[in-house]
Amino acid sequence: MSKAAELAALIGSQTALSNRNLIINGAMQVAQRGTSFNSNNAIDYTVDRWGTFANGQITTTQETFTAGQTAVPNEPTHYVRWNVTSYSSGDNFFQKIEDVRTLAGQSATLSFYAKSDTDITTRPRFIQDFGSGGSSDVVTTTDTASITTSWQKFVITTAIPSISGKTIGTSSYLEIELLRVTDTFTGQIDLAQVQLEVGEQATPFEHRSFGDELARCQRYYQIIPSAGSYAFPLVRHQSGTNLNSGSVYYPVTMRANATLTLDSSGSWIHKPNIRNDSGSASLVSSSPSLFTLLATPSTNDTANYLAYSNNNVEADAEL
Repeated sequence: MSKAAELAALIGSQTALSNRNLIINGAMQVAQRGTSFNSNNAIDYTVDRWGTFANGQITTTQETFTAGQTAVPNEPTHYVRWNVTSYSSGDNFFQKIEDVRTLAGQSATLSFYAKSDTDITTRPRFIQDFGSGGSSDVVTTTDTASITTSWQKFVITTAIPSISGKTIGTSSYLEIELLRVTDTFTGQIDLAQVQLEVGEQATPFEHRSFGDELARCQRYYQIIPSAGSYAFPLVRHQSGTNLNSGSVYYPVTMRANATLTLDSSGSWIHKPNIRNDSGSASLVSSSPSLFTLLATPSTNDTANYLAYSNNNVEADAEL
């Protein structure tokens, strides 16, 4: 075989194996919100795209593999530890996959690595949520996985129901409840390399670069850091008024108009007189591509100037 033919075959095989994992952040490497989360009778997002539903009390943390370990192959960097201190029925660790059409009417294979500090059984399930104004949820329960104190790979294949005759509303999704223990449980479960793909066979885990995975996560959640005193420029509307505004484009277009939160620890800096200001600020979610900041200084000026915000902005468009 010529070198050109070998290269073409290699590219073809890589393309066939790319983008097959429907789970985002299955390697647990992106953690924009932080690395430790306490959930007490609450639903909390943790490492990116993953949430904990806790009727009891659960701590979710991003952990780091010891370099050179071989129990989980290919030198992964991170895993998640799900530590249940007070269990209540229904507790689970989940991810919502955009669009209920995903895998509908097809066989799907879920694979993951897991271990626990005590033997425990989990029974994952899929929920087809048809969104606001759509049909009622359809729940599909899978086979069980018996998790032990040693890392092992689990492979579960199931049939996802057809959506024929269903009504799809807005913001529909397919939810996978992965850690859903079948008995009363206190202890910790470690989870790594989660993959969901079409078909009845599990293929090797799809490794993505951190930059690729981060961009996928930012469709649903992102923090736009201030990066110093002069991060977001705001333009004075006109002399004699005290309203300033400016639009900022997201690095990645979001799924929908985001819910925005402004870091209250920031302040406003006015130029040319370089004056810190504690006046009020607000955010407007203009579109999935950008947001607008509005600032009202505590003291009005008579000259036109630029104002800068050094506040972080949190944008949330999770399902």
